Amino acid sequence: MPIAKKIDETIAMLKKRLRAEESFDLIYRTMTIGGKGACLFFIDGLVKDEVMEKIMEFFYSAKPEDVTDAHSFVKSSVPYIEVALSDDEGLICTNILSGILVLVVDGFDKAISIDVRTYPQRDSSEPDRDKVIVGSRDGFVETLVANTALIRRRIRNPSLTMKILSVGSLSKTDVVLCYMDDHVDHALLNKLLKKIQDAPVESLTMNQQSLMEAMHRTRWYNPFPKFKYTERPDTAAASVLEGNIVILVDNSPSAVIVPTSIFDIIEEADDYYFPPITGTYLRLSRYLISLFTLVVTPLWLLALQNPQWVPELFQFTVQIEEPVYIPIFWQLILLEIAIDGLRLASLNTPSSLTTALSVIAGIVLSDFAVKSGWFNMQSLLYMAFVSIANYSQPSYELGYALKFLRVLLLVLTLLFNLWGFLAGLVLIFILMILNKTISGKSYLYPLIPFNGKELKKKLIRTRLHVKY
Repeated sequence: MPIAKKIDETIAMLKKRLRAEESFDLIYRTMTIGGKGACLFFIDGLVKDEVMEKIMEFFYSAKPEDVTDAHSFVKSSVPYIEVALSDDEGLICTNILSGILVLVVDGFDKAISIDVRTYPQRDSSEPDRDKVIVGSRDGFVETLVANTALIRRRIRNPSLTMKILSVGSLSKTDVVLCYMDDHVDHALLNKLLKKIQDAPVESLTMNQQSLMEAMHRTRWYNPFPKFKYTERPDTAAASVLEGNIVILVDNSPSAVIVPTSIFDIIEEADDYYFPPITGTYLRLSRYLISLFTLVVTPLWLLALQNPQWVPELFQFTVQIEEPVYIPIFWQLILLEIAIDGLRLASLNTPSSLTTALSVIAGIVLSDFAVKSGWFNMQSLLYMAFVSIANYSQPSYELGYALKFLRVLLLVLTLLFNLWGFLAGLVLIFILMILNKTISGKSYLYPLIPFNGKELKKKLIRTRLHVKY
């Protein structure tokens, strides 16, 4: 619905739509510009006060001949770069609620939107989730424009495109698709655009997670992550240059990279900040450690059930000196839950007490757990390795997927011995094959379908392409 030319009608309409009388932080200021009535609408705390004061000086100095129509007024009396005209009532209200300064003038058939907004944000420090030994120390923040600027800083190419969309019938959350126009798969890009625009969601309460769940319906029983999340601008920029699409959501300090495979999820920035031989070692170590976290406790349980299969060299692994009051299987299950309990407790522990309580939990609890007969030393040893090794790869989602599948392997091994263990491995492989990404490609690419050249790139860190 277009706005009215009469200023009183426009002000009354906007005040009603925005419920300005009920919200203390929604400010409207009436004034006279060039002999005509005018009104400013803005959200307190989301505008740059100094810039707004300078702009108002030009408003008050405007002459009647400058205030004939919206277009000429913008050219002569609005000394700011980001200015737009609109007569759409819904768009004007959305602009105001987004922090944009909106000016309506008597006799103008369009409102003037001046983007002088500024959002409260923290410093762009290194993220806790994606740390590196060497390399950049900046990270994404909760402000969308700051995040796009961090990528722009790394890619100075006109092909880099930042396409903005609005998602959520209530929240109107800004979402940006970042891609290289001459590298991207345009079929995938159009598919993503349609999915985002048609997303049946009222608000993105959980930021990118809400958007991903609305875009891509997944099978609840398949725990493997469908997307790669990163809080590092260098990782996002590298993915864009490789032809991937990066999705940024306002209020979220992480980016979503599509398409992705399990090899991409396990990959880390440190692989490229070190020389090829070191990067290859780190990458292969991460693959092996991730595999060990999945099978180490089920393998030990299988060895305890069949000690005659264990080579003499490793007989010590099935020789338990402490008395076993609780079956080993239940010890491992209890430890799986206990580790998550300690992890959740550490998140809610005040920073000043984190170190002290971690020492207490690690030393006192483990010591008394063995002496009281609840657990034995080997159970604690293997579960300690599993809990620490989970952090060898950067994805929390993959870590929990491996946890759920490890428990599944334990249950099948307990019930069906060797055949249960083998069936569990086959089932896990089938879940990985069936885990289609949003692009529709295989989760195991380039292993399935096989592409030797691409698989070599995923396993071995080669030299970067340099033109001499």
